[in-house]
Amino acid sequence: MGRYQEEFRRSLQDPEGFWGDAARAIRWDQPPRRVLDRTRPNFARWFEGGRLNTCFNALDRHVEEGRGEQLALIYDSPVTSTVLRFTYAALRDEVARFAGALARLGVVKGDRVVIYMPMVPEAVISMLACARLGAVHSVVFGGFAAHELAARIDHARPRVVLCASCGIDAVRVLPYKPLVDKAIEAARHKPEHVVVLQRPEAKAELTAGRDLTWEQALEGAEPAACVSLEASDPLYILYTSGTTGHPKGVVRDNGGHAVALRWSMEFIYGASAGETFWSASDIGWVVGHSYIVYGPLLRGCTTVLYEGKPVGTPDAGAFWRVVRDHGVRTLFTAPTAFRAIRREDPAGAQLRLHRPADHLRALFLAGERCDPDTLQWAREQLGIPVVDHWWQTETGWPVAANPIGLETFPIKPGSATMPMPGYDIRVLDEGGSDQPAGESGAIAIRLPLPPGCLQTLYLDDAGYERAYLTRYPGHYLTGDGGFFDSEGYLSIMGRIDDVINVAGHRLSTGAMEEILASHRDVAECAVVGVADALKGEVPVGFVVLKQGTGRTEAELVLELVALVRERLGPVAFFKSATVVKRLPKTRSGKILRGTMRKIADGVQYSLPPTIEEPAALDEIREALSQLGYPQVAKGAPAT
Repeated sequence: MGRYQEEFRRSLQDPEGFWGDAARAIRWDQPPRRVLDRTRPNFARWFEGGRLNTCFNALDRHVEEGRGEQLALIYDSPVTSTVLRFTYAALRDEVARFAGALARLGVVKGDRVVIYMPMVPEAVISMLACARLGAVHSVVFGGFAAHELAARIDHARPRVVLCASCGIDAVRVLPYKPLVDKAIEAARHKPEHVVVLQRPEAKAELTAGRDLTWEQALEGAEPAACVSLEASDPLYILYTSGTTGHPKGVVRDNGGHAVALRWSMEFIYGASAGETFWSASDIGWVVGHSYIVYGPLLRGCTTVLYEGKPVGTPDAGAFWRVVRDHGVRTLFTAPTAFRAIRREDPAGAQLRLHRPADHLRALFLAGERCDPDTLQWAREQLGIPVVDHWWQTETGWPVAANPIGLETFPIKPGSATMPMPGYDIRVLDEGGSDQPAGESGAIAIRLPLPPGCLQTLYLDDAGYERAYLTRYPGHYLTGDGGFFDSEGYLSIMGRIDDVINVAGHRLSTGAMEEILASHRDVAECAVVGVADALKGEVPVGFVVLKQGTGRTEAELVLELVALVRERLGPVAFFKSATVVKRLPKTRSGKILRGTMRKIADGVQYSLPPTIEEPAALDEIREALSQLGYPQVAKGAPAT
């Protein structure tokens, strides 16, 4: 029996022993009395009675252990031609001082702080400063529009909002402060203070009595000590896909989160203290929380904060330049990034120029299913293990992977490899029975979830149970479908709900439909995810108009696209919409979104027996052809 199998079996048969041992890698102010509390099966709690501080474990302990002069954070910004380096001692000092600034603004343990910032060092400092005080941070991705930011402000009710004056795309400056002002104006809850990082590329106007600059906040601030917290105290809230009016705030605890991430860095990613680990993601997403900020620092690695793109800043060699310049040993990014690099540099000329394989030990891909062609291209170009692994905002760390720190398995393109210790994964049919090898079903995880996974939804225990725990009692429903093969490899085939995955960003088609339906000329609508060679999936909208609109369809489509981009932001990548006479439905009125998606992807589909008007599917086929999806001609009803 290999080491992986031994560890995996122990994690399921003796979770208290397995995770109790893993917890020894964390510095506790007070050791846990009990590793796992199962009193409430749907709300199991890890490390009961333990006290710790996540910021201390990420920064202070490394300084105390003699590694204060090791690099903790490298900020690399090709869009501003800036590279900054922070040692563990320097980063600790910056964080402690800004924590003192927050404390002077009245922030105490349990208060919420919303962070709306680009990929700059102050964003990382803000997160860690909140963790130092026991405040609960909620990072909102800078690509989200004011409407979405307002919804999160109303739900989290922050005492303070931290923002930058702007973000910088490859070719343009994106003012952030006007969006923050608009969001606060629209929100019912009004934060007491807004702290603004003024960037030279765009200065923001300040609201007297509420706003202050980063420098003003820091002026005279005394460094704050780490606050001792219960293991179950919340570290952060991260909002994930849901309808616009009902944000789903995933709550992460301090104790389980620290233990799981520290374990994953060593045994899944194979990273050692002192190595450079680069997650090419954004702090607005869970990957940025787990593997730009907390995971690498808990392990004592050097982490890279990259403000740029895989292509265009300046070219398809951007990633390889960063790997070379900073000695990156492990790279983690989304398949979308590699599809973009491959499209610009199919022969790998830029890769050979920078020679990243001289440094890289492994490449990890996640955020969406990696198509086998992209994975194979990366393997051939780099000559190192390329790991397609799978996890979610809700889990916070990998559910299935190739754990190179434990045991390296042969790679099967299209598979996320093996379940990780702690995750009892089941592939279930509609009735809740296990599917045999090779048969697809809904992927669920038998409770209790391991440490580091969501505890609940913020202010919504009932919603947590309803969304994740009711379909298969005793199990967490992931919302993804897939199958195990005969060797135990797990393949993830896509979402089973209305959430699509656009370049690694999970976005709700239901939220997009809600926006389209709000237009005065729209009678009904549907949005489906269509396969895209670069983004993985992109949303396409179908709308049925009310009678007598008095304007052309082209004008209305432009308005609808602009409306979605205004409400959700460019991150939604909503660019395609078309007007149809009717939507295909069952006799009960259910829109056949799954069938529409298969038509768009050129996949054979079964004609639903309860379809009301079969001719409506022909109209969908024609509309997609007009939008430039030639693959629809390949799809046809199954005979």
